[in-house]
Amino acid sequence: AAMKQTKGLEGDKMSIIKFEFNPKVGIDNPALTLTEDMDGEGVGEPRFYLLSKESSETFGFCLHEELGCQGHVIRQIELGGVAQRRGLQDGDRLLQVNGHFVDHMDHLRVVQKIKASGNQVLLAVLDGESYETAKSLGRDLSQLLPDDIRPRLCHITRDKSGFGFSVSCPEGTKGTFQLSVLQDGPADRAGVPPGCWLLELNGDSVKNYSHTQLIKKLKQSGNKVTLLVASSAVEEFYRLRGLRVTAALADTSRLPFKVRELHLLKGPAGYGFLLKEDDCSSGGVGQFLWDVDVGLPAERAGMREGDRVLAVNGESIEGLDHEQTVQRIRAREDQVTLLVIDPAGDEFYHSVG
Repeated sequence: AAMKQTKGLEGDKMSIIKFEFNPKVGIDNPALTLTEDMDGEGVGEPRFYLLSKESSETFGFCLHEELGCQGHVIRQIELGGVAQRRGLQDGDRLLQVNGHFVDHMDHLRVVQKIKASGNQVLLAVLDGESYETAKSLGRDLSQLLPDDIRPRLCHITRDKSGFGFSVSCPEGTKGTFQLSVLQDGPADRAGVPPGCWLLELNGDSVKNYSHTQLIKKLKQSGNKVTLLVASSAVEEFYRLRGLRVTAALADTSRLPFKVRELHLLKGPAGYGFLLKEDDCSSGGVGQFLWDVDVGLPAERAGMREGDRVLAVNGESIEGLDHEQTVQRIRAREDQVTLLVIDPAGDEFYHSVG
């Protein structure tokens, strides 16, 4: 009766950046914890971890679904590893992955979300005791978390009136730029929110730019420019926790460059494509799709020659070599799902980090 049935999938070992805000001592101490009770009911605050790893590493913990224990449970934190040293605790419950609430999701789907993140993921967790207390009180755990913590990547094409935004900067300062957006102009149509803060221009941080330097860079961009921006609420969220806002965490739904998911069912003649390892135009090595046969499953699924494979069956292949990728594709006998991107999109995403 004391035994628990568990099923867990190993996460990846990661390098963790964790800072929590305490107004008495500032944001530069990584050992700070914040455990305020909410409404006097013993429910602590969620903790946020921006986790980064090398391609050859794992994230250093397992995510379990346990009989008699609610939620997605953090277990088997590697002894002496970065995850343990920085504060991820055994028994923590995972609430958010990259800004998406996951407590209500199927366990395997949550594991896939973490693996699909590649080498960087933002997790929100709640300690086990607070989680159980909140559940017993009937709390909506999503209400403990901010609505939207993702910055935006916006790709703007100039029209005859310009890019459709103006920049203000406090006199004598560097790197602090707020945008005013022209209604129905190019920036507005690209999804730039009014009053947002500019963080990156064409993949480069603006924190050391003067207003004059920024305007010069904008003019050098030609007819198209890509901005990483954050609303005041999102900027404050990261700043108070000492976390760096990165393009890897951005909402990319408004960009014209899209990844595509291809679901292939193997036919009598196979899938009908060839996988080749080659150098990426953006640097590094990638796995590319070639020799797409007319009329076979690959072409019918929308595969194009030159597409680069990003994930197989929902798991990123970042860091895998050719043979390992082939094994992933062959893991299911008669079907496979590939996440791919065309060369133009691949080069664009590399250019903005």
